Amino acid sequence: MTWISIFTGKSGFAASSTAEDVTKGVDGAGLTAIVTGATSGIGLETTRVLALRGVHVIMPVRTLESGKKVKESIVEKIPNAKIDVMELDISSLESVRQFASQYCSKGYPLNILILNAGIMTPPFSLSKDNIELQFATNHVGNFLLTNLLLDTMKKTATESGKEGRIVILSSEIHRMTYKEGIRFDKINDENSYSAFSAYGQSKLANALHAKELTRRFQEEGVNITANCLHPGIIATGLARHGGFNAFFYGVFNRFLKNIPQGAATTCYVALNPQVKGVSGEYFADSNLGKASKHAQDPELAKKLWDFSLNLTKSK
Repeated sequence: MTWISIFTGKSGFAASSTAEDVTKGVDGAGLTAIVTGATSGIGLETTRVLALRGVHVIMPVRTLESGKKVKESIVEKIPNAKIDVMELDISSLESVRQFASQYCSKGYPLNILILNAGIMTPPFSLSKDNIELQFATNHVGNFLLTNLLLDTMKKTATESGKEGRIVILSSEIHRMTYKEGIRFDKINDENSYSAFSAYGQSKLANALHAKELTRRFQEEGVNITANCLHPGIIATGLARHGGFNAFFYGVFNRFLKNIPQGAATTCYVALNPQVKGVSGEYFADSNLGKASKHAQDPELAKKLWDFSLNLTKSK
């Protein structure tokens, strides 16, 4: 038995709502979406439900074999599902560039970009590009991927007349970052590294990314929105590093969402018509939420954009 709130918010949905609940009656035919981290957990459920609603889903995966198995498992139950699998390691800038190049060369449109892949509280290590691994995986790779696909999204929005949506998975733990918010001068400082604070930092970066994208889209008059969200506390593979995570998930197991509930807010922000025109916001339990002061700081968002642009240009 789990103890998840059944009280609905203004959207009519609650923490107990599932991904199928929040997309009921939505026709996604003609839409194309990318869902990162789609081989397990809420990414897999998001992929399944989008495919169920008629969306053509592209799954970027680290290993093609595992991606193909997931695709087969979905198609077995949803014979009309339209899913393609492509290779991507979001922690590697080279891999991100290769994926984006291949995606664009295929001529696919892109209506929805769901940045779901991530890691949580590993021991200190650096990515292939010498960036602290959580920041590299949870933010920098997503930042570069988004930038490389923006022209495709803009073209799709213009030609289709349909609003494009960028959906970035943040976390309530964005409030528990280092006191500076983003430690621009200490991203790779192993001596002061805290796995939990570094995770919070990367999740704050996700929220700031959505905020700055929104400012730029509104300035350009582009028909694309960008929002971030907290999926809820879910027992998924993110907990695999043990330690605090294993203790936390063990003690609070009864309060955890199941995976269909955990994928609900992602699917709500990606597909539900209630979210049309809404951008730069923070969602939780398929309702509007309120992010931290750091996450709402436009100057910090702009500084992070410039910092991330420099990181991705120099690697």
